[in-house]
Parts: sequence; structure tokens; C-alpha cells
Amino acid sequence: MSQLYRVVHTTRYRYSEPVSGAHNESRLVPRETDRQRCTARRVTITPTPRAYRERTDFFGNPTAYFAIQEPHEELTVTVTSRVSLGAAVDTDVDEPWHVVQERLMTDPDLAGREARPFVLESRLVRPTAEMHDYATESFVPGRPLLEAAHELTHRIHGDFAYEQGITTVATPLADVLRNRRGVCQDFAHVAVGCIRSIGLPARYVSGYIETAPPPGQKKLVGADASHAWFSIWTPHAGWVDFDPTNDQRVGDHHVTLSWGRDFADVTPLKGVVFGTGTHELDVSVDVRRVAN
Repeated sequence: MSQLYRVVHTTRYRYSEPVSGAHNESRLVPRETDRQRCTARRVTITPTPRAYRERTDFFGNPTAYFAIQEPHEELTVTVTSRVSLGAAVDTDVDEPWHVVQERLMTDPDLAGREARPFVLESRLVRPTAEMHDYATESFVPGRPLLEAAHELTHRIHGDFAYEQGITTVATPLADVLRNRRGVCQDFAHVAVGCIRSIGLPARYVSGYIETAPPPGQKKLVGADASHAWFSIWTPHAGWVDFDPTNDQRVGDHHVTLSWGRDFADVTPLKGVVFGTGTHELDVSVDVRRVAN
């Protein structure tokens, strides 16, 4: 039984002085997966770009390039998507993690070959001895892989405090691990770093999660936010997703946007502008279930 969602993601830049032009790259259209289909989407950009091209990046994420070649004081990008999402598939097979680690380098299966790059360090995730020590508290000898990943998820949820405004994309992961504070992006990076530190593949996933309003209150438009979690590879089930921010396996209320080695691979909107001055950024996301 699939569930249908309507996702509206609006990004607005306001510039203190007019900029003469801009070149941007976006990853704002939910990707196709084994259990997810983007059945409709609409991209609205103001001012209207002079050039607009779509492609699929190295990781299979829908990606768009657009250029604005006229003076403007504000840039607004709104992507409205309709997503059909099926339930996550459970697996009854869970091998010891060290067996998976050994098989990864010798398994001729294509999925295994595709998973191997996610063992390597990346721009924002550089495994350390501290990450290895933290990981091995969950990945003890003989423990099944998914069981260990579930416990790592649970420990990050319990050990780290969710606190906005104290980290940025530039905050070293070692500092996040030391201070035990951050947001979903940080927790996903910590999990990815821990898993890679013991020689297993893990990827960073960006997306959305349906959220509920406080009891007795209506849901606010734009109250949802972009979310992040991690995915670990298994020989039998493929990639299995876990959400350390909410201490759970990813289910039918998580909408996948993009995945890559870390946040740098899946930045929703990035680019360059020609001008001086400062800018203000406002991001609004709304995720709603709709009738099939």
C-alpha cells in the first residue's frame, strides 16, 4: 500500500544590493527509488532564468543547472513535487558485520561494486580513531550488521543533543563528535564516519520527513524542514536506511531527495552570484499526505 505526499520546498535569497547575474545548481526534485516514485513536479524560478538544463548526476540524483543573466535583488526557487511512497521492506537475513566487510572486497555482484566507493573518506566525512572507537561499541565481533547499525542509531540519538545554530557545514566532524551537539545533518555524518571507520559502506541521504503539529494545534505551512539520515549496505537487502535524529528505521513518512558521500554531494541549491553586499536566506518546506 503506497502513500502519496505533496512536498513544497521554497528557497529565497534576498540581496542587500542588486546582483548582476547568477549561476546555480539544484537538487530539489525527489529521486526514484525501489519504493518511491516522483509522479509529478513543478519548478518555479523567479526571475526567470535565461538558461535551464536538467541532468542526472553521478549518484543518480535529478540535478538542474540554471543561469540568471539580469540584475535582481531576490531569487526564489520553489519546487512542488508529488511523491508516491511504499513501505520499507524488512529483511530476515542479517549477517555478522565482519562477514559483510570481508565479502565486500571479493563479491562480484554489481551492487557490491557500487557500494565500495562509500567506504572511502569524502570531503566532509574523514573517519578518525575516535569515530572507530565510538563505532566498535556497537559493532562488536559477531554482531549482525543491521542489529549493530540499529544500536549505533540508538546511541547517537541518546548521546547527542539536537541543537540548532551551533554547527554549520564547515564544522569539523571531530568537533561534533567531541561536543555531542548538532542537527540531523551532523548526526548523519557522524554515523557515516563511524561506519566507514570500520571498513563498511555508508552513504548520506537528504530528504524530508512528515512532521506532526503539537497536540490541539493545526499544522503550519512551511513547518517541515529538510532532513538527513544515513544508509548502510548489506549483501541481501541492499541499502537500508536509519534515522539517528529520530532513533528509527526509515519508514513510509520519509521522502528521499538525494544521496551521496556526504552533504557536499547533495546540496539542495548552490551557485555563484556576481555582485557585492550580503544576502539573507529563507527556506520553507511543507510535507503533506494527500489522497491517492
